[in-house]
Amino acid sequence: MPGWLPVLRSGPRARAGRGPGRGGGRVRIALVHGFHGPGGPGGENAAVLDQAAALVRAGHDVHLVVTAAGGPLHAAPRRRAPCPVTVVTGQGRGPLSALRALAPDVTHIHHAPPGAGRAWAADWTGPLVATLRDTRPQGGAGGVLHRLAALPQARAARADRDPLLRRADRLVVRSEPARDQYLRAGVPLRRLALIPDFAPAVPTVPDAPEGPWTYVGRLAPETGILDLLRRWPEGRRLDVLGAGPLEGACRAAAPASVRFSGPVGRGGLRAGLVGRRGLVVPGRGAQDLPVCYAEALAAGVPVLAVGGAAVPRAVRAEGTGTVASWAAPLGSALDVAERLFPGLSAHCRAVHSESYAPEPWIDRVAHVYAAAVQHGPSGLVRG
Repeated sequence: MPGWLPVLRSGPRARAGRGPGRGGGRVRIALVHGFHGPGGPGGENAAVLDQAAALVRAGHDVHLVVTAAGGPLHAAPRRRAPCPVTVVTGQGRGPLSALRALAPDVTHIHHAPPGAGRAWAADWTGPLVATLRDTRPQGGAGGVLHRLAALPQARAARADRDPLLRRADRLVVRSEPARDQYLRAGVPLRRLALIPDFAPAVPTVPDAPEGPWTYVGRLAPETGILDLLRRWPEGRRLDVLGAGPLEGACRAAAPASVRFSGPVGRGGLRAGLVGRRGLVVPGRGAQDLPVCYAEALAAGVPVLAVGGAAVPRAVRAEGTGTVASWAAPLGSALDVAERLFPGLSAHCRAVHSESYAPEPWIDRVAHVYAAAVQHGPSGLVRG
């Protein structure tokens, strides 16, 4: 069986001389992503598909290269993708053959697990951008991030040990805490770009009834959801949207006022957020800025951040909600939020339009692609 299989035929090649930094013309872009299967972080899959669609709408020639390393191949978005799709077959197989056939102007990697999932990057000679989006200890860039958080001075944990971090011309981080971690790891500031994921705008619903508090995400240890449910006050309505390995423990810990709705499709989730009382985002350790933060702002829903790093920092800087510590009584934090949140909806939508909508994302990533083309392959640290 060949190393890669075309699922859809490639689109027409762009004109000669195309490329970022050459008059802003049509660019051929390969997005490489290992799609998470059921129970994985669905927001990451949605973010990659949204970005592909935004680049297509901006007039670019976009191709999605799906690797098996990130999850089951049945998770590949054959019908939902807004662009041609190539699926790399064989566990641990790299996408080099597919990329050489596509000959993109820029290759943009999203989820790429360590080991064989990243080793191929050293052999790719074209402009290379990587979004560092997996913050779980057992995989991807998150493995590096968590090790760096625990051992910032350890030479074995430095970013120059990772072939993707060493080879990529530009590295995209989604939050300031993530950027700070990689700076401490030895990644030069000139190679880092802070570009959070975006979410499409959501139509307003006049006089929508106020819905419950809402949690969106995996039911897994790294999210802090179990700790949140153990502290959740009896009688306060909370809708939990998601699934994961802790679902049984979460159901056992939750009071009767908590409803478990399971995973919800991204379109239904975004429309369904309108009118919610607030989004609750618990956090433990070095978690990154989740896609649901942008989705909440698009719906005009303020955010209550409980613990964590990236979300509290964004909420404070952007005035999009309130922040509570794990040590504080959760009921009191909810009381404060319920007094403040009704007046924040318009502000949240304004912050979304300025920073978390597709248009600002396109502008930022265009500069990153142009810089990658001008930079060329290099090592992690020069001099």
